[in-house]
Amino acid sequence: MCTMGFARPLGFALIPLAICCIVANILLFFPNGDNAQYAKDERLTKYVWFFMGIGGGGISMLLPIVVFVNLGKCAARCGTDSCVMCGSVMAALVGLAGSTYCFLISAVALMEGPYCFTDLGWSSPFEKSGGRYLFNRSSWSQCIQPAQIVEWNVTLLSTLIGLSTLEFLICLVQMVNGLVNAVCRPCCYKQEYSLNA
Repeated sequence: MCTMGFARPLGFALIPLAICCIVANILLFFPNGDNAQYAKDERLTKYVWFFMGIGGGGISMLLPIVVFVNLGKCAARCGTDSCVMCGSVMAALVGLAGSTYCFLISAVALMEGPYCFTDLGWSSPFEKSGGRYLFNRSSWSQCIQPAQIVEWNVTLLSTLIGLSTLEFLICLVQMVNGLVNAVCRPCCYKQEYSLNA
């Protein structure tokens, strides 16, 4: 089907996802939502400083959002639909890269577990567990401070993984849509021309 209207709702769908990614990443700096001291003392998992939600799932989505939402207007001004759709494919690729980055860093951070104070001092007690700690809630009590840091990290990192997966799927759908339209539109114009002739 030769249409570009499909991109606009996809762009709007990315907006809340990008905002939630940014918020989730920011919350990782404040264990239990109330203490910035751990961030100041750099007593957080090192992956928080990779800004996967702020940069990957958030800021990198600005280009796809702007392009997808304004695709129809741009096509009306430019008059070359194929070029516009190719531009949307490039924007979708940026979104795919950002969401992939967010997904991968969040997954690695989730597998490694939080950096916390244990009986042996500050460490990452689950670093070598290969993610098995996720299925053994009784082991979470190894982290004494910050309080409930394991639950906090698991919840937020799982949220980032879910949001980045949705962003990836939306950008993938638009990339396929853009490629199909870039190929399909010239065919449609030929068909319209032959019908009008």
